[in-house]
Amino acid sequence: MNYQITEEQRMILDSLKAFLEKEIYPHEAEADRAGEVPVELGEHIKQQAIEMGFYAANLPESVGGGGLDYTTLGLMERELGKASYGLAGNIARPTEILLACEGDQIDRYLLPCVSGEKHESFALTEPGAGSDIMAMTTRADRDGDDYIINGAKHFISTPCVPDFSIVFVVTGVNETPRGPRKRVTAFLVDAGEKGFDMQRGPTCAAQRCYRTYQLSFDDVRVHKSQILGEEGKGLELADKWLSMGRVWVGAQCCGKMELLLELAAEWAATRKQFGKPIGRFQGTSFKLADMATELQASDLLVMHACEMADQDKMTSQDAAMAKLFASEALGRAADHTVQIYGGMGLMEELPIERLWRDSRLERIWDGTSEIQRHIISRTLLREYGG
Repeated sequence: MNYQITEEQRMILDSLKAFLEKEIYPHEAEADRAGEVPVELGEHIKQQAIEMGFYAANLPESVGGGGLDYTTLGLMERELGKASYGLAGNIARPTEILLACEGDQIDRYLLPCVSGEKHESFALTEPGAGSDIMAMTTRADRDGDDYIINGAKHFISTPCVPDFSIVFVVTGVNETPRGPRKRVTAFLVDAGEKGFDMQRGPTCAAQRCYRTYQLSFDDVRVHKSQILGEEGKGLELADKWLSMGRVWVGAQCCGKMELLLELAAEWAATRKQFGKPIGRFQGTSFKLADMATELQASDLLVMHACEMADQDKMTSQDAAMAKLFASEALGRAADHTVQIYGGMGLMEELPIERLWRDSRLERIWDGTSEIQRHIISRTLLREYGG
C-alpha cells in the first residue's frame, strides 16, 4: 500500500507478518478441509499471540490491552485479512463494548477477556431479524431483581467456544414521535446458565473453519447486575462495535485484495499462452489494472475512517463507505483472479478457490452491502430533510 506508516508501525507489521507465516499459514488448507481448528492449535496460537503482544491490542493499556490507536489497528487488521479468520481469530481483539463493564463485571468479564482466560461472543443476529435489528424477538421480562430471557440467536461467529455471550434482547417499548420503538438491552450471559443452550451452527462455504453458533434461551434467569451498560441502551452499545467493526472488515478486505493481486500478477507474468505471458493480453492486464486501482482506493477509504476514529470524528457514513467499497472491490478482485488462473483457480491444490469463497462473505457480515448503501444514502438525504 502507498499509505505512509511510521517506523513503529512498520516494526509491528513485520512482527505480525512473521507470526502469520509461522503460526497461521501452514495450517490454513488443512483447517479449511476439516471445517474446524483443533482446540489445541487454537490455544497455541492464542498463547503465542499473548507472548508477542498482539492479543487484545485494541483495548486500552489501563485494562491490560495493547492500547494501539485506530490507524495502527487498521494496518494490523489489513495484514490479518490475508489469513484464514478461523485461525487468525485466535489473535483476539475483544469487543470494545466490554469497556462498559462496571463493578464486579470488570473482574468477571472484561479483564479475563484481555488476558485470554475467557472469550466472548456478540449475540445480536436472529433467524427472523438479520439486517432488521428492530425485528428482534428475543426478550427479557422483569421479575423482581431478575430478568427472564426467552428467544434465539444464530450466525453467532467466534473462533472458539465462548465462555459467555453479550446478548441483545427486548426489555420493553418506548413511545416516540415516529411511533412505538423497542427498547433493547445488552446482558452478559454465562455459558452453562440454566436454560441457555449453545449448539454449533451449520458449516459455511466461506471461512469454513470459523465457527458459528446457534443460541437458545428458555426461561434463562439473570440478575439485573448482568446488564451491560444501561437498561434500554443496548443499541447504542451495539452501534459502537458495529461501526468500528465495519472499518476492520474493510481493512481485512484490503489485505486479501493485496494477496490476490500478488498471486494474479505473478501467474499472469509466468503463465504462457500463444507463445507469450497471458499478462500481455489486455483481457488479463486490464483486470490487474482495475484490481490495483480499486485496492488503492479501498486503502484510502479505510485509512480515512481510521484517522477520523483517532480524532473521535468518524461517522457511520465513513465506516459504511469503507466496508461497502472494499468488500465489493474484493469480490471483483477474487473473481478476476479465478478468471486469470482459469481452471486452476478452482482447484483445491491452490489457495485461489478458498480465497474466492472466503471473499464472498465480506459483503454480508457486519451489515450487508445493501445496509451500507442505506446508511450512506440516509445520511445524504437527511441534510435536505429527506
